[in-house]
Amino acid sequence: MVDPSRLPTALGKRAATQGWLKWAILFSACLGAMMETVDTSIVNVAVPDMRGNLGATLSEIGWVSTGYTMANVIIIPLTAWLGVRFGKKNYFLFSLVSFTVASVLCGMADSLGTLIAARVFQGLAGGGLLAKAQSLLFETFPPAEQGMASAVFGLGVIVGPAIGPTLGGLITDGLDWRWIFFVNVPVGLAAIWMIYTFLPQDDAVHRADGGGATVDWWGLLWLTLGLGGVQLVLEQGQQEDWFASNFIRWASFISVGSLILFVRQELGTRHPAVDLRVLRHKALMAGSLYSIVLGFGLYGAVFIIPIFAQSQLHFTATKTGLMLLPGSMASAVVMIMFGKFLKNYDQRILIATGAVILCISMWALGDLSPDTGQDELFWPLIGRGVGTALIFLPLSIATLGGIPRHEIPAAAGIFSLTRQMGGSIGIAILTTMLEKCALIHRGDLVNNINPLSVPFVQRSLMANFALTPQTPDIQMASTRTLSVFDNIITLQSNILASIDIFQTLAWMFLLTLPLILLLSRGGGKPSGAH
Repeated sequence: MVDPSRLPTALGKRAATQGWLKWAILFSACLGAMMETVDTSIVNVAVPDMRGNLGATLSEIGWVSTGYTMANVIIIPLTAWLGVRFGKKNYFLFSLVSFTVASVLCGMADSLGTLIAARVFQGLAGGGLLAKAQSLLFETFPPAEQGMASAVFGLGVIVGPAIGPTLGGLITDGLDWRWIFFVNVPVGLAAIWMIYTFLPQDDAVHRADGGGATVDWWGLLWLTLGLGGVQLVLEQGQQEDWFASNFIRWASFISVGSLILFVRQELGTRHPAVDLRVLRHKALMAGSLYSIVLGFGLYGAVFIIPIFAQSQLHFTATKTGLMLLPGSMASAVVMIMFGKFLKNYDQRILIATGAVILCISMWALGDLSPDTGQDELFWPLIGRGVGTALIFLPLSIATLGGIPRHEIPAAAGIFSLTRQMGGSIGIAILTTMLEKCALIHRGDLVNNINPLSVPFVQRSLMANFALTPQTPDIQMASTRTLSVFDNIITLQSNILASIDIFQTLAWMFLLTLPLILLLSRGGGKPSGAH
């Protein structure tokens, strides 16, 4: 017997009769999703220029990124409700227009406050682009074609954060930091025209039935306070010295309390803002948990590798971005190769294969030294790109492929949220680890230095001999010699801290492999039979 909840939607029926339509919708949605993911990382390389131009401190300019990610995380789980209430096409168009307008406002900002407000507006619009794009993918394509569609969508989600620093470096060095926002305008206008032209309007009956007459205001309030508080703690925790700060303690208390009230509210109301009941699907629960791990590794590694390249290898922002580019291209090649034939494989085997490749590449990245160069990082970064693609593609299919069509928007919102939260958690934890581990290794290195040892004496004499022509004063030369040793110790401690982080990521992917057993097999048979 056929389960009515799994029958194609009006969008799916029209796409099935017009084969080209589903691909036009997919490419239109991917344009919007790529804009959102690129803007997550493109700003990072322009921070020094924005800081100098706007006269802001480092902590103040940090809110340009914090405001965007907070707004992004808050809106993502609400996209299903907003899409049902106002219509998928109307909401997606509104998000595209808002994101494009917000980009213009960011580029025109003449003060820090204006820029932060525009970035919050941009984040609220961007969250709708990412979650709704993935939802449209699974509503438009039949199960047999979802693999190839996921491959195209995955290009934007995975390649976007990697090309962001490259694009940002080229634009900032060649033009001005404002153009990292203005560049969104032509892309946004193209996406708006394509969605307006190709995406059909929602079925009126479906919208009237799903919108609900009651707005879940309490759910919206608790969600905003809860996720906003979590994001605030993650973004500002390191700067405020975590729980040594009253601000962080209060923010943590409010966010935890609000999330508890949010869960209670959503499970007890007839028309919830976020339908948490979709988590009853075992595959969605397991996939969302593993999505946190994927976000941790995807965004966390992209965050740490540029720091290592710029601070230890002294790469420019542009050169660092170009170093990451081959790995992104490897991801694209793997997605294109596997996308068409994804339905023929057990998704869990592909995910496990990708996790093992990521473990090996992360462990290889941990083989660092002061002499490490771009050539030594090439193959580990290629392996990271291949492994990430092998996880991302089948994970989406195994998580969302078996969800009833009418629940896909809510499921896709939660799935996208966990990946985004995983990235935020990853960046916060890895930043703290980088600093703490560097201090620990520095202490160990200093404690093991013996001023009477032969190597220390030899290096001191060599450094004094080299510095004496530049600094005739013996005491000044000795001070500069100690400064040289201090720089060497700092370099070594930072390298050892980076090694710790890459090895931690390797163990994380290895130890979370059992979660894959809870996922559905995916692929093969369409989920049309009950």
